[in-house]
Amino acid sequence: MKQIYLDHHATTPLDKEVLDAMIPTFMQDFGNPSSNTHEYGHRARYLVDNARKQVAQLIGAKNPDDIIFTSGATESNNLSIKGCAQAKMTQSHKNIVTIAIEHKAVLDPLKRLRKEGVNTRFAKLDSYGVVDLDDLASKIDKNTILISIQAANSEIGTLQPIRDIGIIAREHGVPFHTDAVQALGKIEIDVERDFIDLLSISAHKMYGPKGIGALYVRRGIKLVPLLEGGGHERGMRSGTLNVPGIVGLGKAAEIARRDRESFVAFLLSLRRKLADGISRIDDVILNGHPVRRLPNNLNYAFSYVEGESLILACRGVALSSGSACTSTSLQSSYVLKALNIPDFLAHCSIRFGLGKSNTEEQIDVVLDMLEKGVKKLRSMSPLYDMAKEGIDVEHVKWSNEHKRVR
Repeated sequence: MKQIYLDHHATTPLDKEVLDAMIPTFMQDFGNPSSNTHEYGHRARYLVDNARKQVAQLIGAKNPDDIIFTSGATESNNLSIKGCAQAKMTQSHKNIVTIAIEHKAVLDPLKRLRKEGVNTRFAKLDSYGVVDLDDLASKIDKNTILISIQAANSEIGTLQPIRDIGIIAREHGVPFHTDAVQALGKIEIDVERDFIDLLSISAHKMYGPKGIGALYVRRGIKLVPLLEGGGHERGMRSGTLNVPGIVGLGKAAEIARRDRESFVAFLLSLRRKLADGISRIDDVILNGHPVRRLPNNLNYAFSYVEGESLILACRGVALSSGSACTSTSLQSSYVLKALNIPDFLAHCSIRFGLGKSNTEEQIDVVLDMLEKGVKKLRSMSPLYDMAKEGIDVEHVKWSNEHKRVR
């Protein structure tokens, strides 16, 4: 059977237009953009400057020089968070406001900073994962040095009210950083309209190459660089520029901007078909916001069915589970846990990530596999049998787990 890829949150295939734009930079336009004495360097500099404009246009940035090229969103997030904290080195009692469902590339730098005395304040979320704006505002004080809240969640697809957050940040005079990796090319983001000061970008999440990203840094925002040695990228990111990757990122940004409306319409059409089909399966729960979510995202808990087992039943389909296997145990998704979704449902959850290559015929195949897989796995589940007999399955499961702990 031909493989079906439904894991576009993890990564996306390289767009043919992007590849075509990159190819000359490997053999023909291979110069170093920092070499100013010959045509090879001048040509490379032109390509980099053009890509900077393409990225700036995607996010509504007025000044292309505010785009700093990095190795990806992980570096961009680290530079935003650690760079901001280092820039406020003399300030005592520093704190950063965020939410508990951020990507690990935000949460882990914050964890490291806590060891250095920078406190993290988590704003409350509703059951869908949307930030409570009143609670967010209450977490800000004179010692707050940064607000970092994602534009969209990669697991449950929930969109945050970015402009409202930006307004709150601007009113309090606090820089606002957003990890926009999952949102770009699917929802409109404008750093001016949305009062965004720092914005992280990754090429491979929007049909560009891996190993390249960018950080938008509004003029006046002070960051201490993570890498030093050469003063590249306004002194914020030293190192010889990755011209092939930068050209690829620029082209991917251009395509994302050009095709966004038609692409979103296409994704929504596929998502409706997938959602309608899944709705015919009993005891299925949607994770994340039913409306304010990425157009390519669905995340469902198939009750009484382990997510990993259902993925195995869908042979040839690339899917992601709501759980992550470790060497010693099956850990529930920290995103679902933060929304107080019980473990027995978190372990039943699967994420569907739609993309350009998907078709209605593929959706039909997946729906058929899901229906057959759920039916088979539930036929082997004593919990499902008990539930159908009216037994309080949640209580039974909790009691068994409690006994094991004791």
